Amino acid sequence: MILKVTSALLTIIIFAVTPLSTAALEPGDIAPDFTLQSSDGNSYTLSDYIGNKSVVLAWFPRAFSPGCTLECKSFAEYGHLLEEMGIAYFMASTDSIKRVAKFAKALDAQFPILSDSKKQVSQKYGVLFLGMASKRVTFYIDKQGKIAFIDNDVRPQTAAQDIVQKVTELAI
Repeated sequence: MILKVTSALLTIIIFAVTPLSTAALEPGDIAPDFTLQSSDGNSYTLSDYIGNKSVVLAWFPRAFSPGCTLECKSFAEYGHLLEEMGIAYFMASTDSIKRVAKFAKALDAQFPILSDSKKQVSQKYGVLFLGMASKRVTFYIDKQGKIAFIDNDVRPQTAAQDIVQKVTELAI
């Protein structure tokens, strides 16, 4: 009896915190615009890059977790390759700005890590999991603001190298 009640309550909670109307984005869709605060103290707006640079937006679940730390280290080590290709790249999570700033400092990340603490942008991108944290998903956005590719199978340890390869393949 207790198990049935617990199961029913858990189901209700999941439906209460999970948005029901978030449409899944697909390649070819216009990427939702956003302005988010960053670990470097600046705010970044996607539409500022339209017509100038392609953008890679790498969502991750939680700063300081093992997989996210590996992913950030990959970007810290190989992100210069994306810069050389003329790609604007960001990591993003639903962590607070204070937490992403500490994360960036701890890993000597010389690139912007965005904070979506209000969870509005992650919801628009369809990466918000159970209303709490973002899933690990990378969006490749071309110079026209269209989504060129969505990677739902990110390998944290080689994330940046994989992105360099995919950007080359997509020719964005």
